[in-house]
Amino acid sequence: MVQTEVNDLSQDTPLITPEEDRLGYASFAKHLADSICKMDFPEGFAIAVYGSWNSGKSTLLNFIVHYLKQKPEEEQPIIVPFNPWLFSGYQDITRRFFDQLQNVLSTVTAVPKGLRERIADVAKAIAEIPMPYAQAGKAVATLVDDKQKEASELKEDVEDTLTKQHRRIVITIDDIDRLCTEDIQQLFRLLKAIPNFTNVVYLLSCNKKSVIQSLADEDTSGEEDLGRIIQMAFELPIPDKTSLRKLLFERLARIVSEPEKSLFEPTRWSQIYFQGIDEFITNIRDIVRLTDTLTVTFPVVDCEVNTVDFIALESLRVFCPIAYEVILKNRNAFVESDVALEELTNFHNFWLAELPEEDKQPIKKLLMLLFPKLEIIWGHNSFYSEQQKLEWQEKRRICCPEFFPIYFRLNLSTSNLSNTQIKAILSSACHAKAFGQKLIELAQQKRQDGTTQVRAFLEQLEDYAEKVIPTHCISIVIEALFDVGEELLSPEDRAASMFDFSNEAIIHRLIAQLLCRLDEPERFNVLKTAMSQGKALSIIETEMGILANQQVSSSEEECLISPQYLKVLQDVVDKRKQEKDVD
Repeated sequence: MVQTEVNDLSQDTPLITPEEDRLGYASFAKHLADSICKMDFPEGFAIAVYGSWNSGKSTLLNFIVHYLKQKPEEEQPIIVPFNPWLFSGYQDITRRFFDQLQNVLSTVTAVPKGLRERIADVAKAIAEIPMPYAQAGKAVATLVDDKQKEASELKEDVEDTLTKQHRRIVITIDDIDRLCTEDIQQLFRLLKAIPNFTNVVYLLSCNKKSVIQSLADEDTSGEEDLGRIIQMAFELPIPDKTSLRKLLFERLARIVSEPEKSLFEPTRWSQIYFQGIDEFITNIRDIVRLTDTLTVTFPVVDCEVNTVDFIALESLRVFCPIAYEVILKNRNAFVESDVALEELTNFHNFWLAELPEEDKQPIKKLLMLLFPKLEIIWGHNSFYSEQQKLEWQEKRRICCPEFFPIYFRLNLSTSNLSNTQIKAILSSACHAKAFGQKLIELAQQKRQDGTTQVRAFLEQLEDYAEKVIPTHCISIVIEALFDVGEELLSPEDRAASMFDFSNEAIIHRLIAQLLCRLDEPERFNVLKTAMSQGKALSIIETEMGILANQQVSSSEEECLISPQYLKVLQDVVDKRKQEKDVD
């Protein structure tokens, strides 16, 4: 496997040298560096590079510094890097700013000793001004006035000294948008207080929107405050698709080893990328998120899965978690199984409808390429030969049942099902048999706590019983529970203590909640049909006992079934018991 250089992939590690440029920033950086060295300005000048998170602001800043350092000695400015993110609190940021300025200047022999000393004095004076001081008492206010006066006088001394020295000073300030609101305000107060140092250029990189929000107050907009400090600003454009693809493919190559030929098909990669993944790669941050994820997840499945399929699946994990979770928790809806077409169609169309409109088509295309079974629903092909299935096995595709679990090795799934998944399962309640089959599938799926997935589903279903489950589906759900209820009583789901509930108790509570939504004649008809046809006789008998006990322990209004209806239902159950005894 190719050694992954994690630092090169990290979203917090910008590029350093223009030779690594993949986004076309190098040329701009060179020209801006030339301008910084040649431009003539009467006093300090502040330049900002605006861009969103992970847009390459720090990379561009590094490129500019690189070109500044390449200048001839007589043109080369003194570069003072300052990262306020490493410090917090007004005094820390202020003192560290001047400390950094003093430290850098102390290493440059061309800078007069007097300048270095005066800057140290400025740092000390400004750092001793308490902030904020609006509520300070008279004594503190006097101290503040004295310190501000001292700082102002020292600044004038530094200004005179800077005028006499010829080398330009470039102060770079990065990672501003990582700061909290208070620290951003404090940093810009500092910049506002010292921008007029002659021959000093401030070069900032930040997210403009974040800074404006932080600077805004009741009296002024943040944009006005920012405009008073920044004389020239450049907005980083969104990189074009070609540049983004090139950068992504280079980073993927660092993560993925040279796969076996059977595990990587260039034509198939082209299909999956352009019909699905490409829609989600819109900026550098998207590339970073995907490659950071693969840096962790790919090594544990390398050479055991189809490389293309795995990258596609991890793309879903990053960009469409709903789809990823649905695949993880509903294996039979994606790989080979005997699920009825109508049930399958309802299930997939339901959860797909929960996605944003712009994501539906790329997700559908991607899933049909990963799981050919879905072409029956969304595509045109409805038949696959045994030879094709053997080829999928040879290539270790995710659509093969034996390889499916390997793709999810690094997954800590929550025990509970998401709302989307529950609603998608309910969509299969078009008839009792299909819904019952889905319940059996959930009963066969084990959770990390040792219980089954059907227990989680039944418990969560109670939250939907009173409103979400459509009225026309109530009879279907009850019929399914009376039919397959006994198959849902797994030993793993027994009550763990005297305070816990078994699956059977949850089933009967759920039935009661659903019956309460129907009027009595309809309740009777639903129960009569379900009790006459259901195979879970122990569930039916227990429910009959619950209904009978209500006649003794509850008021007439609280009883779900009146005595005359109850007698008919008892006759149905007795007949079922007799038939069972005969068999």
